[in-house]
Amino acid sequence: MRVHERPSPNHAPRPADTPIDTLVLHYTGMATGDAALARLRDPAAAVSAHWLVDEAGGVVRLVDEERTAWHAGVSAWRGHVGLNGRSIGVEIVNGGHDFGLPPYPDGQIAAVLALAREIVARWTIPAVNVVGHGDVAPMRKADPGEHFPWRRLAHAGVGLWPEAGDAAPATDIGGALAAVGYALEDAPQPTSVSAALLAFQRRFRPEGPLDGRADPATRRRLGEVAAAYLLAAARCAP
Repeated sequence: MRVHERPSPNHAPRPADTPIDTLVLHYTGMATGDAALARLRDPAAAVSAHWLVDEAGGVVRLVDEERTAWHAGVSAWRGHVGLNGRSIGVEIVNGGHDFGLPPYPDGQIAAVLALAREIVARWTIPAVNVVGHGDVAPMRKADPGEHFPWRRLAHAGVGLWPEAGDAAPATDIGGALAAVGYALEDAPQPTSVSAALLAFQRRFRPEGPLDGRADPATRRRLGEVAAAYLLAAARCAP
Protein backbone atom coordinates (compact mmCIF):
# COMPACT_ATOMS: atom_id res chain seq x y z
CA MET A 1 0.00 0.00 0.00
CA ARG A 2 1.55 3.28 -1.10
CA VAL A 3 1.17 6.08 1.43
CA HIS A 4 1.33 9.80 0.68
CA GLU A 5 2.56 12.02 3.49
CA ARG A 6 0.55 15.23 4.01
CA PRO A 7 1.11 16.10 7.68
CA SER A 8 -1.55 17.96 9.62
CA PRO A 9 -0.57 20.26 12.49
CA ASN A 10 -3.74 19.32 14.35
CA HIS A 11 -2.74 16.70 16.90
CA ALA A 12 -1.73 16.24 20.53
CA PRO A 13 -0.04 13.67 22.77
CA ARG A 14 -1.96 10.52 23.64
CA PRO A 15 -3.31 10.43 27.20
CA ALA A 16 -1.11 8.46 29.55
CA ASP A 17 -2.13 4.87 30.27
CA THR A 18 -4.87 4.88 27.64
CA PRO A 19 -4.85 2.04 25.10
CA ILE A 20 -5.47 2.54 21.40
CA ASP A 21 -8.41 0.18 21.07
CA THR A 22 -10.92 1.79 18.69
CA LEU A 23 -11.07 2.43 14.94
CA VAL A 24 -13.48 5.18 13.83
CA LEU A 25 -14.46 5.44 10.16
CA HIS A 26 -15.80 8.71 8.75
CA TYR A 27 -16.87 10.24 5.49
CA THR A 28 -15.48 13.69 4.78
CA GLY A 29 -18.89 15.23 3.96
CA MET A 30 -17.38 17.91 1.74
CA ALA A 31 -17.72 18.76 -1.94
CA THR A 32 -14.25 17.51 -2.94
CA GLY A 33 -11.35 15.56 -1.58
CA ASP A 34 -9.08 18.56 -2.00
CA ALA A 35 -11.39 20.66 0.16
CA ALA A 36 -11.44 17.96 2.82
CA LEU A 37 -7.66 17.63 2.80
CA ALA A 38 -7.25 21.38 3.14
CA ARG A 39 -9.59 21.48 6.12
CA LEU A 40 -7.91 18.55 7.85
CA ARG A 41 -4.59 20.40 7.56
CA ASP A 42 -5.88 23.86 8.51
CA PRO A 43 -4.72 24.93 12.00
CA ALA A 44 -7.73 27.22 12.32
CA ALA A 45 -10.14 24.33 11.74
CA ALA A 46 -8.68 22.32 14.65
CA VAL A 47 -9.82 19.02 13.12
CA SER A 48 -7.82 16.12 11.74
CA ALA A 49 -7.66 12.37 11.33
CA HIS A 50 -4.81 9.92 11.12
CA TRP A 51 -5.64 8.84 7.58
CA LEU A 52 -7.51 9.99 4.49
CA VAL A 53 -8.55 7.68 1.64
CA ASP A 54 -9.56 9.32 -1.65
CA GLU A 55 -12.05 8.10 -4.26
CA ALA A 56 -9.32 6.43 -6.33
CA GLY A 57 -7.96 4.54 -3.33
CA GLY A 58 -5.05 6.87 -2.59
CA VAL A 59 -4.01 6.74 1.06
CA VAL A 60 -2.78 9.86 2.86
CA ARG A 61 -1.18 9.92 6.30
CA LEU A 62 -2.07 13.09 8.18
CA VAL A 63 -1.16 12.33 11.79
CA ASP A 64 1.12 9.67 13.25
CA GLU A 65 -0.93 6.97 14.98
CA GLU A 66 1.06 7.45 18.17
CA ARG A 67 -0.52 10.91 18.46
CA THR A 68 -4.11 11.97 19.14
CA ALA A 69 -5.95 13.25 16.07
CA TRP A 70 -9.08 15.36 16.45
CA HIS A 71 -11.78 13.47 14.60
CA ALA A 72 -14.38 11.97 16.95
CA GLY A 73 -15.29 15.01 19.04
CA VAL A 74 -17.90 14.51 21.75
CA SER A 75 -18.26 10.75 21.57
CA ALA A 76 -18.89 7.56 23.52
CA TRP A 77 -18.76 3.81 22.92
CA ARG A 78 -18.90 0.76 25.18
CA GLY A 79 -18.42 2.74 28.40
CA HIS A 80 -15.70 5.08 27.16
CA VAL A 81 -16.11 8.77 26.37
CA GLY A 82 -13.99 11.26 24.44
CA LEU A 83 -12.72 8.66 22.01
CA ASN A 84 -10.02 10.76 20.32
CA GLY A 85 -7.45 9.72 22.90
CA ARG A 86 -7.99 5.98 22.37
CA SER A 87 -8.84 5.75 18.68
CA ILE A 88 -7.48 5.82 15.14
CA GLY A 89 -9.51 7.98 12.76
CA VAL A 90 -9.87 7.28 9.03
CA GLU A 91 -11.58 9.84 6.80
CA ILE A 92 -13.03 8.50 3.53
CA VAL A 93 -13.58 11.04 0.77
CA ASN A 94 -17.32 11.09 0.13
CA GLY A 95 -19.74 14.00 -0.05
CA GLY A 96 -22.01 12.38 2.49
CA HIS A 97 -25.68 13.05 3.04
CA ASP A 98 -25.36 16.76 2.25
CA PHE A 99 -24.21 15.82 -1.25
CA GLY A 100 -26.55 12.92 -1.93
CA LEU A 101 -24.42 10.21 -0.25
CA PRO A 102 -22.59 9.05 -3.40
CA PRO A 103 -21.72 5.35 -3.62
CA TYR A 104 -18.26 4.38 -2.42
CA PRO A 105 -16.10 3.27 -5.38
CA ASP A 106 -14.82 -0.29 -5.20
CA GLY A 107 -11.18 0.79 -5.39
CA GLN A 108 -11.67 3.16 -2.50
CA ILE A 109 -13.24 0.47 -0.34
CA ALA A 110 -10.44 -1.93 -1.21
CA ALA A 111 -7.94 0.66 0.05
CA VAL A 112 -9.97 1.32 3.21
CA LEU A 113 -10.10 -2.41 3.85
CA ALA A 114 -6.35 -2.88 3.40
CA LEU A 115 -5.60 0.08 5.67
CA ALA A 116 -8.12 -0.99 8.30
CA ARG A 117 -6.74 -4.51 8.42
CA GLU A 118 -3.28 -3.12 9.11
CA ILE A 119 -4.60 -0.82 11.83
CA VAL A 120 -6.60 -3.44 13.72
CA ALA A 121 -3.66 -5.85 13.57
CA ARG A 122 -1.13 -3.22 14.64
CA TRP A 123 -3.12 -2.17 17.72
CA THR A 124 -5.07 -5.39 18.38
CA ILE A 125 -8.36 -3.53 18.07
CA PRO A 126 -11.28 -5.82 18.91
CA ALA A 127 -14.03 -6.25 16.35
CA VAL A 128 -16.60 -4.68 18.69
CA ASN A 129 -14.60 -1.43 18.60
CA VAL A 130 -14.64 -0.94 14.82
CA VAL A 131 -17.22 1.83 14.50
CA GLY A 132 -18.56 4.64 12.41
CA HIS A 133 -18.66 8.25 13.55
CA GLY A 134 -22.44 7.97 13.63
CA ASP A 135 -22.20 5.09 16.10
CA VAL A 136 -20.19 7.07 18.64
CA ALA A 137 -21.98 10.41 18.16
CA PRO A 138 -25.54 9.59 17.00
CA MET A 139 -26.99 12.99 17.90
CA ARG A 140 -24.49 14.81 15.67
CA LYS A 141 -23.23 12.50 12.96
CA ALA A 142 -24.45 10.00 10.35
CA ASP A 143 -21.20 8.92 8.73
CA PRO A 144 -20.03 6.84 7.01
CA GLY A 145 -23.69 6.32 6.16
CA GLU A 146 -25.93 3.53 4.98
CA HIS A 147 -24.03 2.98 1.72
CA PHE A 148 -20.85 1.96 3.50
CA PRO A 149 -20.21 -1.80 3.07
CA TRP A 150 -19.78 -2.91 6.67
CA ARG A 151 -20.58 -6.49 5.76
CA ARG A 152 -17.69 -6.60 3.27
CA LEU A 153 -15.28 -5.30 5.89
CA ALA A 154 -16.43 -7.80 8.48
CA HIS A 155 -16.07 -10.71 6.08
CA ALA A 156 -12.46 -9.59 5.55
CA GLY A 157 -11.79 -9.50 9.30
CA VAL A 158 -12.54 -5.88 10.17
CA GLY A 159 -15.46 -5.42 12.56
CA LEU A 160 -18.57 -7.57 13.01
CA TRP A 161 -21.49 -8.33 10.74
CA PRO A 162 -23.83 -10.75 12.50
CA GLU A 163 -25.84 -12.76 10.00
CA ALA A 164 -29.51 -13.54 10.50
CA GLY A 165 -29.96 -16.17 13.18
CA ASP A 166 -32.30 -17.45 15.82
CA ALA A 167 -31.69 -14.78 18.47
CA ALA A 168 -34.87 -13.43 20.03
CA PRO A 169 -36.03 -9.96 18.96
CA ALA A 170 -34.98 -7.23 21.36
CA THR A 171 -37.60 -6.24 23.91
CA ASP A 172 -35.44 -3.94 26.07
CA ILE A 173 -34.38 -1.56 23.31
CA GLY A 174 -32.09 0.57 25.44
CA GLY A 175 -30.43 -2.48 26.97
CA ALA A 176 -29.84 -4.08 23.59
CA LEU A 177 -28.38 -0.87 22.16
CA ALA A 178 -26.05 -0.68 25.17
CA ALA A 179 -25.03 -4.31 24.62
CA VAL A 180 -23.87 -3.37 21.12
CA GLY A 181 -22.02 -0.30 22.42
CA TYR A 182 -24.30 2.69 21.99
CA ALA A 183 -24.30 5.16 24.88
CA LEU A 184 -27.56 6.76 26.00
CA GLU A 185 -28.03 8.31 29.44
CA ASP A 186 -24.34 7.98 30.34
CA ALA A 187 -23.15 9.68 27.15
CA PRO A 188 -21.39 13.05 27.37
CA GLN A 189 -23.99 14.30 24.92
CA PRO A 190 -27.43 12.96 25.98
CA THR A 191 -28.56 10.62 23.22
CA SER A 192 -32.14 9.66 22.45
CA VAL A 193 -33.10 6.07 21.81
CA SER A 194 -34.42 7.07 18.37
CA ALA A 195 -31.06 8.64 17.41
CA ALA A 196 -29.16 5.54 18.50
CA LEU A 197 -31.67 3.32 16.68
CA LEU A 198 -31.21 5.34 13.50
CA ALA A 199 -27.44 4.94 13.77
CA PHE A 200 -27.98 1.22 14.32
CA GLN A 201 -30.24 0.98 11.25
CA ARG A 202 -27.72 2.77 9.06
CA ARG A 203 -25.03 0.36 10.22
CA PHE A 204 -26.81 -2.99 10.49
CA ARG A 205 -30.07 -2.63 8.54
CA PRO A 206 -29.22 -0.23 5.69
CA GLU A 207 -32.02 -1.50 3.46
CA GLY A 208 -34.37 0.58 5.61
CA PRO A 209 -36.61 2.09 6.55
CA LEU A 210 -34.18 4.45 8.24
CA ASP A 211 -36.52 6.11 10.70
CA GLY A 212 -35.20 5.41 14.21
CA ARG A 213 -38.27 3.36 15.10
CA ALA A 214 -38.26 0.00 16.83
CA ASP A 215 -40.40 -1.82 14.27
CA PRO A 216 -40.47 -5.64 14.30
CA ALA A 217 -37.67 -5.98 11.71
CA THR A 218 -35.44 -3.57 13.66
CA ARG A 219 -36.14 -5.40 16.93
CA ARG A 220 -35.24 -8.69 15.32
CA ARG A 221 -32.01 -7.34 13.85
CA LEU A 222 -31.13 -5.61 17.12
CA GLY A 223 -31.57 -8.90 18.96
CA GLU A 224 -29.22 -10.65 16.54
CA VAL A 225 -26.55 -7.96 16.72
CA ALA A 226 -26.71 -7.52 20.51
CA ALA A 227 -26.31 -11.27 21.05
CA ALA A 228 -23.31 -11.39 18.71
CA TYR A 229 -21.65 -8.37 20.30
CA LEU A 230 -22.11 -9.72 23.81
CA LEU A 231 -20.47 -12.99 22.75
CA ALA A 232 -17.62 -11.24 20.93
CA ALA A 233 -16.98 -8.90 23.88
CA ALA A 234 -16.86 -11.83 26.29
CA ARG A 235 -14.32 -13.59 24.09
CA CYS A 236 -11.94 -10.63 24.03
CA ALA A 237 -12.32 -9.67 27.70
CA PRO A 238 -9.08 -9.92 29.72
